[in-house]
Amino acid sequence: MSDLSNPSAEASGTFKLGGEVEIHRLGYGAMRITGPGIWGPPDHPAEAVRTLQSLRELGVNFIDTADSYGPDVSEQLIREALHPYTDLLIATKAGLHRPGPDRWEPDGRPEHLRQRLQKSLQNLGVEQIALWQLHRIDPKVPRDEQFDAVRSLQNEGLIRFAGLSEVSVDDIQAASKYFKVATVQNRYNLSDRASEDVLEHCEKHGIGFIPWYPLAAGSLTQADSPLQKMAAARNVSAGQIALAWLLKRSPVMLPIPGTSKRTHLRENVAAAEISLSDREFAELEALR
Repeated sequence: MSDLSNPSAEASGTFKLGGEVEIHRLGYGAMRITGPGIWGPPDHPAEAVRTLQSLRELGVNFIDTADSYGPDVSEQLIREALHPYTDLLIATKAGLHRPGPDRWEPDGRPEHLRQRLQKSLQNLGVEQIALWQLHRIDPKVPRDEQFDAVRSLQNEGLIRFAGLSEVSVDDIQAASKYFKVATVQNRYNLSDRASEDVLEHCEKHGIGFIPWYPLAAGSLTQADSPLQKMAAARNVSAGQIALAWLLKRSPVMLPIPGTSKRTHLRENVAAAEISLSDREFAELEALR
């Protein structure tokens, strides 16, 4: 494994969110600080809080969560551990209803989005959400109604920057008629690059691309895979190589690996220190 003695997310470089606020590109996803099925409190709340409190010393200043993680649990733990958020940018999302563990149902009704935003403000202890993202476009509600609701919330000053999640290029272009899209959060990793066209669109327009599920590599993590061999040669983990690849892939890439353990957090942040050669990057690009 890599040297975890003094890792810092500063090594990941920076990105200006909305062209205005500079953050370190390697962030933190706060979904895993909840219970099984992303439901209820975590098994070890004190460790989750300590993990969150370690973010500042590790140079992580971009944290992504959602009202549906728990629900509410993740946001409330972030407030307990980190409020006031000096030098931190807290992003959250709404648009998914949680009827139970491992169950997620889109709800993009404007009144629901407003209600959940108000709850996020309360949970996080702020008057404005720095980055608020539509978690899913609800197919039961005209997307323009959902985009118009986001615009209204932004015009009222309740959110500063607005983003989208799990969307197509067409969705981004449609939403851009209502508000400036600051980020897009789509599933993307070494073994799942279905959103390549979305990433290219984000690069062209200066939109931050947040790859969720960044460490899913499937068969690529098998002992005899090229990914594992590269990791072994560098004395690091396959997950660290996967994160290093994401950071090298695009200057708008904002990976948010998540964990509820401090040791794993330090390992993830140490990936920012790994500089892949062009040859190594090309080898990883060829994997699917």
